[in-house]
Amino acid sequence: MILILDFGGQYTQLIARRVRELQVYCEIHPFDVSPEVVRRLDPEGVILSGGPASVYDTDAPQPHPGVLELLTSGSPPVLGICYGMGILNRAFGGEVARSERKEFGPADIRVVRMDPFFALGGRSTRVWMSHGDRMASIPREMETLATSENSPHAAFRHRTRPIYGVQFHPEVTHTADGREMLRNFVLRVANARADWTMESFVEQEVVRLRARVGDKRVVCALSGGVDSTVTAALVQQAVGDRLTCIFVDNGLLRAGEVEEVVGIFRDRMQLDVRLVDAAARFLENLRGVEDPERKRRIIGTTFIEVFEQEAKTIPHATFLAQGTLYPDVIESISVRGPSATIKSHHNVGGLPERMQLELLEPLRELFKDEVRRLGRVLGLPDAIITRQPFPGPGLAIRVIGPVDAERLRIVRGADAIVQDEIRRAELYQSLWQAFAVLLPVKTVGVMGDERTYENVLAIRAVQSSDGMTADWARLPDDLLGRLSTRIINEVAGVNRVVYDISSKPPATIEWE
Repeated sequence: MILILDFGGQYTQLIARRVRELQVYCEIHPFDVSPEVVRRLDPEGVILSGGPASVYDTDAPQPHPGVLELLTSGSPPVLGICYGMGILNRAFGGEVARSERKEFGPADIRVVRMDPFFALGGRSTRVWMSHGDRMASIPREMETLATSENSPHAAFRHRTRPIYGVQFHPEVTHTADGREMLRNFVLRVANARADWTMESFVEQEVVRLRARVGDKRVVCALSGGVDSTVTAALVQQAVGDRLTCIFVDNGLLRAGEVEEVVGIFRDRMQLDVRLVDAAARFLENLRGVEDPERKRRIIGTTFIEVFEQEAKTIPHATFLAQGTLYPDVIESISVRGPSATIKSHHNVGGLPERMQLELLEPLRELFKDEVRRLGRVLGLPDAIITRQPFPGPGLAIRVIGPVDAERLRIVRGADAIVQDEIRRAELYQSLWQAFAVLLPVKTVGVMGDERTYENVLAIRAVQSSDGMTADWARLPDDLLGRLSTRIINEVAGVNRVVYDISSKPPATIEWE
C-alpha cells in the first residue's frame, strides 16, 4: 500500500485516485498521524500532499516528530508534493520563502538530471503549478532534478535516499507526464504491487458491511444517479433482502425522471423501492431562500427527515446508505486534513447533528470513474452507469436565487431540451455534464414585434475525468444555435440564452 498524508490540499484525493489507477491500494491519513499507525500500516511508500498553508507559518501543519524521523530516513520512500516538498526541504535544513511571483496554472519545467522518477532528462515538460512559495535554497543532501522560470528547484531528490519533492502537482491531468511520474514513484521507487482492483474492493466492502450491519436493516437513499444506485447494489450484495430503498420525489428532479429510474430499480435491478412524494414539503422549506449554502443544508435536512419518517415504518431499520463520494467530502468538510471548504454537499455538510439513522457510505473514498467501474463489476444496466452526474440538491441549485414552482418549470423545460439535443448530437457520453441554469436576471427582447422582459438561461457543458477539474466543452456552433432557438421558442419565460465558458478551477461545475 501507499500512505498519503493529507496537509489540506484540494487535490489530496486526486493523488489517491492516481495511485489506485495503478491498481495499488492506498489510504489517506491526517498529516499528524502517529508513528504507531504508520508502523502498523507498513506502507511501501509515503506521499505528502499539498496544502493551503505555508510551511514557515507558526501554526502550519507539521508531521508528528516521530513520523518526520521516519520520512527523512527514506525508509519507506517518500514523495513530497508542493507543501509536502516544503516539509521535506525544511526537515533537511533548506529554506522555503514567499515567491516574488505566484504560480497558478500551467508552467514549463526543464528536467536537468536523469532519475527513475522522471524517466526522462534534458527536455521540458508542461506541469500544473499552484503555489505562492518556492524552495529558496536546498540542503547539500538534495540535488535539483528540474527547474522552472519561477522555481529554481521545481523538483529535487535526496542524493542517497529515495526521498523526492516536486513543486508542481503530478496528480492533476494538466501535468503532461504526471501519471508517469507517479507510476515511476509508486512502482519503480517504492516497488509497490499492482494488485488492487474493483473486484477486490467489492470483496472487502461486502465483508465490512455485513460485519457492521449485523441483523439490522438498511434504508438506502436512491436519487437515480450512478452513485446511489451503485451503493444500493453493493449493499444489496452484502445484506440481501434486509435492504429497503427510498426514492424521494422532492420536486427538484428532471422531466420524466421519477418514472424512468423507479422502473429501472424495480424491473431490472429487483430492488425493494418505496416512492415518497415530498415535493410540496421541499418547496415549502425552500420558500424565499436565496443563499446556496442554506439551500443545500435545507435540502439535506429535509431528505434525512423524510428518510427517518419512512424508516420508522420499517422494522429494525438502523442504517441509512448514501452514495457519498470523495469529491463530495473534500469540497464539503475537512475529514482527515485541514482542507478548505468549497461548498457543502447535501449528503455531507448538510446532515443534521442528531440524525437517528447511522450512516453507511461505502463509496466515500471513491471517485466517479471508479464508481462507474464498480457498477460494471456489479452488473448494473448501462442506462445507470453512463448517466451524467446530477447534483443531490437537484434543480434547486440550478435556479439561482429563490426556488419556486414557476422557476423550476423553466429550468426543467430547458434542461430537457439540453439533454435531448446533446444526445441527438451523440455527445452525451463524451461530456461529463451538460445542463441549464436559470439566472436571476431579466433582459429586454423582441418577440412577435413586441417588447419582452424575460429571464436569461445559461447552458453549461464541461469535459472532465473525475469532477475535481473540468474544462468547458467546445460545443459546435450549430448545436448551440439549436439549443438557443429551441429554449427561447419552447420554454415560456426565456428570451436570452448564454453559454458558460469557465473552467474548474477557478469556477465550479455547478453554479451553486
